[in-house]
Amino acid sequence: MTVRLSARSRLTLLHTGIVLAAGIVLVTLTYVLMRRNLDDQPRMLAILGSPDTPSPIPADGAAALETVDRLHAETLAQLLTQSLVAFATVTVLTAVFGWLLAGRVLRPIRAISATARRLSAENLSERVPVTAPADELATLAQTVNGMLDRIQSGMAERDKLLHSLRMFVANAAHELRTPLTTMRTAIDVTLDGQPSAEELLVMAGDVRTAVEHSQRTLDGLLTLARSHTGPSRRHQIDLADVVAGIADAAREQTEKLHIELRTDLRSSPIVGDPVLVDRMVTNLVDNAIRYNETGGTIAITTDTAAQHAHLHIANTGQRIDPDTADQLFEPFVRGTTNQPRTDSGAGLGLSIVRAVVDAHHGQLSSNARPTGGLDIAIRFPRHSDN
Repeated sequence: MTVRLSARSRLTLLHTGIVLAAGIVLVTLTYVLMRRNLDDQPRMLAILGSPDTPSPIPADGAAALETVDRLHAETLAQLLTQSLVAFATVTVLTAVFGWLLAGRVLRPIRAISATARRLSAENLSERVPVTAPADELATLAQTVNGMLDRIQSGMAERDKLLHSLRMFVANAAHELRTPLTTMRTAIDVTLDGQPSAEELLVMAGDVRTAVEHSQRTLDGLLTLARSHTGPSRRHQIDLADVVAGIADAAREQTEKLHIELRTDLRSSPIVGDPVLVDRMVTNLVDNAIRYNETGGTIAITTDTAAQHAHLHIANTGQRIDPDTADQLFEPFVRGTTNQPRTDSGAGLGLSIVRAVVDAHHGQLSSNARPTGGLDIAIRFPRHSDN
């Protein structure tokens, strides 16, 4: 059976073993040196004695030498005995003080272990006390606290992500259920009796509109999911060219709504996915038109500065609460508009914009304009980070 000693016991044995080994070496050296010193002393001093003190040793030379050897042996034996007693005492004291010292040294580690045992997924707020001085154990405590900070931050992000995912799923289910309910109601009402051809055509139109709404919602969800996974292909893109093409395609719609579309486009090259970037700009322009007002304006600019490509779009419209402007970039959140629309959208346009910007390592900021409308600024690195 293998006996596993604790760290405190191992440290105590280590300290005691070091002192034991040093004591054995010290006693051995003392004994050897003392013996050599006694053997090297002139024996005539033992025979004749000192001038001031008469020698107690007999004058007979052989007997005197025998007496000297006996005294040396007794002296060495007494020295060895006393050294071993002192050595044993020091060894015991070393073991006791080593045990106490090991406990004191390991106290911060026990505090770390106790804190770790008290932690759980629901309680990550407790931290390990950092003791002075700033030694290795204090550094260990700081490292553990830093790890706990990162774990707590990660758990908070996870909870936030799960909450967002639950809300997203609930909203997606609601958005998809609404057109299905519309289709079911139209079919049930129309087929309740003997519908005429005109009623069947109206029902078919309602079903077609609901199907188109469901298709747009699904397309938006797929685009949003693709945006979160990041660009599948990267090419050199000029934001000015992308905006110019989309703005030209939107001018007919803006003219019908009496909205002035102004552009100031300077070369702004980036590296990214052309499909996602095109969808981002399309959603921005569509949002600026959808939530504008008759006689309003849309201003779009692109340029480069400090190794970044900038895209800026500002539109007039209804006043937006500055505290809720950022919520417009959440999925299924819609703004209010005075423009008559048969298509209210799926509420995914700006959330797709944010996902595309994040996928390209860009930065997005939005501000509610005091006179109404929204001001959106996007900054991309001119070169790919990957």
